[in-house]
Amino acid sequence: MSEYQYYEFLAVDRPLTEAQRAQLRALSTRAEITATRFTNEYQWGDFRGDPRKMMEQYFDAHLYFANWGTRRLMLRVPRAALDTKTAGQYFYGDTAASFTVTGEHLIIDLYADREPDDYWEETPDLGSMVGVRSELIAGDCRLLYLAWLFAVEHDEVDDEATEPPVPAGLAELSAPLEAVVEFLEIDEDLIDIAVEASPDLGEDEPGGIGEWIASLPVPAKDELLGRVASGEGVQVQALLLRQFRESVPGRPVAAGVPARTAGELRDAAAAYKAEIAKAVAERRRAEAAEKEVKKAAAYAKHLDDLSAREASAWVRAAALIETKNQRDYDTAVTLLCDLRALAGRNGSLEVFTERIDDLRRQHRRKPSLMERFDAASLA
Repeated sequence: MSEYQYYEFLAVDRPLTEAQRAQLRALSTRAEITATRFTNEYQWGDFRGDPRKMMEQYFDAHLYFANWGTRRLMLRVPRAALDTKTAGQYFYGDTAASFTVTGEHLIIDLYADREPDDYWEETPDLGSMVGVRSELIAGDCRLLYLAWLFAVEHDEVDDEATEPPVPAGLAELSAPLEAVVEFLEIDEDLIDIAVEASPDLGEDEPGGIGEWIASLPVPAKDELLGRVASGEGVQVQALLLRQFRESVPGRPVAAGVPARTAGELRDAAAAYKAEIAKAVAERRRAEAAEKEVKKAAAYAKHLDDLSAREASAWVRAAALIETKNQRDYDTAVTLLCDLRALAGRNGSLEVFTERIDDLRRQHRRKPSLMERFDAASLA
């Protein structure tokens, strides 16, 4: 298996300055570097940079993929949008799912070592996943809960540990969240079990956010406009959505479902897998049985057709044998087996056996034919 590594970083909130790009260029002469993106591929060797330090200094999202099975996703989120107390409810591992605090940001780190990707077809796309960052800034905690499930899957959460608050909408993941689940291969059976405690997503009333923004104090709106002008449009949009949703009463919450433990979720997912496996096995048995019934019906019809031309079938079998051709021998034996099945159905096996014995006497000096007769139990 040839070695392949892929590094991708994205600057979302602010583009990179020329000085920053020059600093990054010093880390790699072969990387593709723009004002918003850094990518590099390796068929041999390794990258000299430290992804964590690069996230601290320059970028808001990072993806790493190696075809020997390692996958990593990092997201940098402003602490004003995600405080450590909230994050601490979902992250308390140190490998599969963790977070660190650096200055004004919190960095989420999701890491997995899977089976080698011997047959991977295309490099993962960070652009398809980075939308989860905006969702998180807007107050959507589904990524945090999925990260906790990811740690549960990797046995980094004790069986007795109680699950954190279950967010709404686990049954209807957004496209970026689906991309994260696919990239990290988070156990979808575990997600299906978790969904039981997740209410449906609520819908904001049309025009409601416009009225809410109009009610904001002028200084607050001026500050937000200034941040948009300085290149923080995506972040401001997410923060506005977060504040608006928090201001709307009656947001969906889990309806009286008691918190489950990590062990209960693991056991439920294992039972769910067993149910699915059983259902698949039963379906396959039913399909095989149906196939056999159809096969038997088709063969019965074939024997019906053969019955109408039984005499000519014996003549044809004898003619095929006379050619002394190996393929014709095979065809003749197949035809004779069908005639035996017809005789068994008609109760005339004794007559059939006499005719086969006669054929064997006539052609006993043809060893290849006799071997085929013996293999087919035509004796």
